[in-house]
Amino acid sequence: MKKNLKARITTNHEIAPGIYEMIILSKELSLEGFPGKFVNLYLEDGKHLLPRPISICEINAKEQVLRLIYAVLGKGTKKLSMMKENQEIHVLGPLGNGFTVEKGTGKNIVIGGGVGVPPLLELVKQLEGATDVYLGFRCNPFLVEDFKKYADNVYLATEDGSEGHKGNVLELLKLQNQEGDMIYSCGPKPMLKAVSEWAKNHNIDAELSLEERMACGIGACLVCTCKAAETGDEDWEYKRVCKDGPVFSRDEVMWE
Repeated sequence: MKKNLKARITTNHEIAPGIYEMIILSKELSLEGFPGKFVNLYLEDGKHLLPRPISICEINAKEQVLRLIYAVLGKGTKKLSMMKENQEIHVLGPLGNGFTVEKGTGKNIVIGGGVGVPPLLELVKQLEGATDVYLGFRCNPFLVEDFKKYADNVYLATEDGSEGHKGNVLELLKLQNQEGDMIYSCGPKPMLKAVSEWAKNHNIDAELSLEERMACGIGACLVCTCKAAETGDEDWEYKRVCKDGPVFSRDEVMWE
């Protein structure tokens, strides 16, 4: 059940160019958090009325904290990055539908791109069975060492070739001749479309977390709709990424 509350910021600092880590202290949120869900952060400064939706990167129920990783992309997230330790922030969450965490011995393939990488960390922590992780960045990778703590293998691609494979993460995936039983992915839409097609061609189930511009974050404004296939039908319907997602199955999302 989502909570509307004040949480205390314990950490808020830059971990890569334009990428920030915020840790918030909240017993309620740490107990309700789940891989693939997100929270709305409200600035309450009189200028930024809409919340900033930030995916949950990591959950520590013992220490009662959530770890959030976000990119500074505009005035709102710039203001967010300037908040200090021990400040309180208004939080609504956890929101959305998360990943289906498989508890078994199958082979998991986890694929992240750019700011779609953070919400996959808690997922990898909770998955059972062997897990191979593929991370793609334009440049300046982050969280790679964190994934190495929990995954069997971590493969890295950068478009500028500064680290790992030079190119995109799908090229790296194909070079590895990867096999698996389940795919989980989050990242930009072109990457997710390619992952979906690759999964379908290899007859592998997949869950995809969509990145869409959101306004309310609770399904009321209909800003973040996407076309989704209706179950057992060739017809389609609009679904709200914030409310019905952000995680969808491989065959739900219609890319055209």
